[in-house]
Amino acid sequence: MPPHGEPQVLTYSRRATECPPYNLPGKPGRVFGVKPAAGAAAMKRPDVVVIVPAYNEAEGIGETLEAVARIPEVTRTVVVDDGSEDDTASVAERAGAEVLRLARNSGKGAALAAGLVRADGDILVLLDADLGATAVEAGKLLAPMLAGEADLTIAQFPGGRRRSGLGLAQGLSRLGIRWLCGFQARWPLSGQRALRREVVEAVTPLAPGFGVETAMTIDAVRAGFRAIEVGCDFEHRRTGKDWAGVRHRGRQFFDVLRALISRWRRAAPKRIR
Repeated sequence: MPPHGEPQVLTYSRRATECPPYNLPGKPGRVFGVKPAAGAAAMKRPDVVVIVPAYNEAEGIGETLEAVARIPEVTRTVVVDDGSEDDTASVAERAGAEVLRLARNSGKGAALAAGLVRADGDILVLLDADLGATAVEAGKLLAPMLAGEADLTIAQFPGGRRRSGLGLAQGLSRLGIRWLCGFQARWPLSGQRALRREVVEAVTPLAPGFGVETAMTIDAVRAGFRAIEVGCDFEHRRTGKDWAGVRHRGRQFFDVLRALISRWRRAAPKRIR
């Protein structure tokens, strides 16, 4: 077993899509994939674009965007207004973001897909609209990428945080990701993540609705890209235990299930024995 310490990278002589089903421990997260080509970390400073899908988030999106503006590496922010019925778009514009308006509410997957088409950065950061002041923590997602150590970074929320539900969707996603691509995700449904432009081609078209994160991780790892989870002190609104919260978690569970079924039906890559 490799020692704990700095992130370690696996190297294989075969195609990256044939990597075995495990990943290594390390800090700030765990790396799964292959070693980058020599000199990959010595590239010019990349353009970093933040994409924020938002639906009726006028109350809190302004604080989120102010925090994003404090991340020095970010060159541009795109807010995708997913058919909001409030002032989400105007609040985002006043905060200095570029706003893409969708004609009707189409769901998170569709909003992210529209944002990925509009954004043209080298590194794309996906953030929820309700992170508030903690959105500045997204800078931690960029560090391994700028160091050439990862192609996809996924935020781990603070440990021990209470769940607002039973964790069924989270558990299903975690098991499905491990089964279909071998990656052991602690926070498989984390929507706070960063990915290189090359990864976008491997993970599109995106899965619809709340299955987008699960499918994205599976597709990226199967394509041989290096995924790593990074500890971030994010906080955002959690769904309650009322009927609306139950409905939300139900939709999330079935969206994750549909995403897993669709990826299972695809031909899985061969693995090294």
